[in-house]
Amino acid sequence: MDDNTGGRRVAWPWRVAASVAGVAVVLGGCGSGDNDDDKAGEPTPSASAGSAGSAAPASSGSPSASATGGDASTLTPFQADPARVPRTKPRAEALAKAVALGPEAWGPGFRAQQPAASTPGTAAVLDEQCRWERRALPQGVLASLSRYSEIPAADGKGEIKVTAAVTVHATVLDADDQLSTTLEEPLRCREQQVRTDERISGLMSTGTPYGEGNNTYSDDQVVEIGSYVTEVGKQTYFWFVTRLGTVTLAVSVKGAKGYTDSELNKYASQATSTMLTRVEFELGGKS
Repeated sequence: MDDNTGGRRVAWPWRVAASVAGVAVVLGGCGSGDNDDDKAGEPTPSASAGSAGSAAPASSGSPSASATGGDASTLTPFQADPARVPRTKPRAEALAKAVALGPEAWGPGFRAQQPAASTPGTAAVLDEQCRWERRALPQGVLASLSRYSEIPAADGKGEIKVTAAVTVHATVLDADDQLSTTLEEPLRCREQQVRTDERISGLMSTGTPYGEGNNTYSDDQVVEIGSYVTEVGKQTYFWFVTRLGTVTLAVSVKGAKGYTDSELNKYASQATSTMLTRVEFELGGKS
């Protein structure tokens, strides 16, 4: 996959796809599997997910890290250049802008939604009533950016909506905490309200730390599957939340009529792999 590393090709897209394909088997009971069986929601940087029969907490296999957030243990596929790890909000914002995918990076047919990006200085939070809302950046977060894209309905197919979100944390431990929260939240909220007319239901998720399963590409990853519910019906919903060092990446794909789960999974896995490669390029690390 070509990206902003100057056209370099990496093996990550296939590794990510293989890893998520395995997760889909584990969570296969989540939906009916036809094109009208969708999974809902458009979480942004601060994601949610729970462990419905998943292995250990997301942090169980994660590397330890120093409080400064620039170092990771040897149990990681990625070593950033400490001098390039953002420690200020302006540098973190620049990194998020460089990594978060716009419509052109998702593939042919995608365009920007309106609005095209999240409000600066905010992050998505799942409140006590299981509703998603944007709030001021929490402690431990330097920057957060979500970009929203879509393929309009045409030729008998429905409208696909996707989100690419990047959150830059002050320390590795802060980023690791986000993955742990992501894994646990569906236990509290199996159904979540995204907008007035959109919700996610039947949420199931699993965590795969580096070195487990097929995860050879990130420090930790949580994959969530559920049903994206609107007045039109239910469609498949995928949500990937992935960590490299102090950076967490979130990708959500809301399915639509005429698209298979395999197609939706491909969009999500390729978007994740592209952003992983961009993080590596921006932070000067070697995998």
